[in-house]
Amino acid sequence: MARHTLSPGEARRVYDRIGRWQDTQAFYEDPALDALIACGDFADARSIFEIGCGTGRLAERLLRSHCPPGARYTASDLSPTMVEIAQDRLAPFGDRVTVFLTEGGPDIPRAEGATDRVVATYVLDLLSRDDIQAVLAEAYRLLAPTGRLCLTGLTTGDTLIGRCVSSLWDSVHAVRPEWVGGCRPLSLRACLDERWWRVKHHRTVRAWGVPSEVVVAERRNGPEYSSQFS
Repeated sequence: MARHTLSPGEARRVYDRIGRWQDTQAFYEDPALDALIACGDFADARSIFEIGCGTGRLAERLLRSHCPPGARYTASDLSPTMVEIAQDRLAPFGDRVTVFLTEGGPDIPRAEGATDRVVATYVLDLLSRDDIQAVLAEAYRLLAPTGRLCLTGLTTGDTLIGRCVSSLWDSVHAVRPEWVGGCRPLSLRACLDERWWRVKHHRTVRAWGVPSEVVVAERRNGPEYSSQFS
């Protein structure tokens, strides 16, 4: 039986309720984000799109310390509360930043091939298998030929502690996904079809027993992209 994942409406209610408390997850997210920043080559990125930006914490880090001065950052989220928090947080960067509310669908109002980096952190692990592939297809459309897809998310542990933590997390998700923010352990790399993606960096980062996967991939110029994963 297919695993139940939160609908866009359910996820919106969960994250509207969480609000600024989302940043308390930094204790296990930040080491993975550090690794993503280190291998994402953001110093060369003049156009970034973030899917599911949450409170804007990663966007602030990138714009303040890692992106070139003229870089433009566009971000979306399906939670009105998160959009408001992110807009407030990123206001000092002026018109370099646009944060907008989405209904949760994969379609992004942005020109094809116009983006140097597409970022999604702890987002794909909320989605169903079909929705993950739809988001990846849209990321492929957005990216410039030399662009990169930058992902992090919960994954299955490869140590005893990590396996215990990820197994417990997965068990809770199977019963009440909203208790864990809709996220469950997932293999991001396995979601990337090699016909369209070339993985440049891949590693597992462990923090306080929680394993996170970090993946940076380039788009291949191959056959027409299909969101049907096989």
